Amino acid sequence: MSVFRPFRALRPDPKVVSSVVTLPYDVMNEEEAREMAAGNPCSFLHISRSEVDLPEGTDPYSDEVYAKAAENLHQFEREGILEQDDEDCFYILQQDRNGSVQTGLVGCASIDDYMNNVIKKHEKTRYDKEEDRIHHIQSCNANTGAIFLTYREHEDISSIINQWKSEHDPVYDFTADDGVKTVAWVVDDANTCLKLTAAFSEEVDSLYIADGHHRCASAAHVGIEYRRQKPNYIGYEEFNRFLAIAFPSSELHIMDYNRVAKIPSDMTKADLLRAISKDFVIECQLQLKPYRPEAPKTFGMYLDGSWYKLTAKPGTYYAGDPVESLDVSILQNNLIAPILGIQDPRGDDRIDFVGGIRGLKELERRATTDMDIAFSMYPTSIDQLMSIADSHELMPPKSTWFEPKLPSGLFIHELS
Repeated sequence: MSVFRPFRALRPDPKVVSSVVTLPYDVMNEEEAREMAAGNPCSFLHISRSEVDLPEGTDPYSDEVYAKAAENLHQFEREGILEQDDEDCFYILQQDRNGSVQTGLVGCASIDDYMNNVIKKHEKTRYDKEEDRIHHIQSCNANTGAIFLTYREHEDISSIINQWKSEHDPVYDFTADDGVKTVAWVVDDANTCLKLTAAFSEEVDSLYIADGHHRCASAAHVGIEYRRQKPNYIGYEEFNRFLAIAFPSSELHIMDYNRVAKIPSDMTKADLLRAISKDFVIECQLQLKPYRPEAPKTFGMYLDGSWYKLTAKPGTYYAGDPVESLDVSILQNNLIAPILGIQDPRGDDRIDFVGGIRGLKELERRATTDMDIAFSMYPTSIDQLMSIADSHELMPPKSTWFEPKLPSGLFIHELS
């Protein structure tokens, strides 16, 4: 069963919370981060992307950047921008994006559950990305970014959360820069915290990483290193856990995660369409508007100023394989790899991935600037994600895009 415990969060003073909270560090580039942090000394980007306070051109993975993050975190504490609760609490986070509401419980999950696969994964991680967050966590002695977890909904957990929301005023209620209305409650009653901890332990067989595989792997790595340094640890120390927000799967919204790519220089348009027609039915869209797939196994393709609808032919995938039957796998295995020659989408700079939040016009722009062709995707479902994780399989890279993103800077978990 799952370990999910309360903790003493380091969190913003409600008077400045809307100035503190930002988008996660990994959904923006440095230029965007500098622009967002400019003129706002309370922005959490001074901690999560601390290179914004150093000269342009500074290596974002340098010791100087990690030291600056720690310095800024301590300064935020000294100035009262961030304050720590006196007792262990759970926290309820409600996000409303254009009427789509998701409500999660903020707490700490176990590094042992991560290592023992009680917390299930669906993506492979890259150590260079893990290493960045390892250095950041170690320098700050804190989890500054939450892991996005999900679980199959249980009535007892939902009932406790809903009752608390109905009987207590929120501590935060603001609209973030991305337009998401964010409301949060502090669950500071010890008996209620015990009930929630017991409900996860008794009723939730598995937690699933929805987003944040690299942050999760990094948090576990740091916890293991702290254990090595403190061989007499007993298991209740904060470094045995990491910051997470757990949402019932029924409330989550996965958007499309689209592709843009380069076409081999020696391939003509006619050659390309002929090769694609082997495994896909191609229909030219007569309307001069982007095509968004309306069902699985269909794809939009933007090429040379026109949109096409592609439908996978029978035989392009095996329906009994949860990974190979994913739309992202069908496109990769039958078009991107054999026709465009892109075998490794993780490391090949001839392909890039565009979150659905950016819209299909962004695909058109990319296909006519730095790339040649774009593909719009039908979203992967949460049931597919959980089925693959249950099978101990891994999804192809960039299979899911969750919205809304978790706020950064709202809750911080100190490790000691």
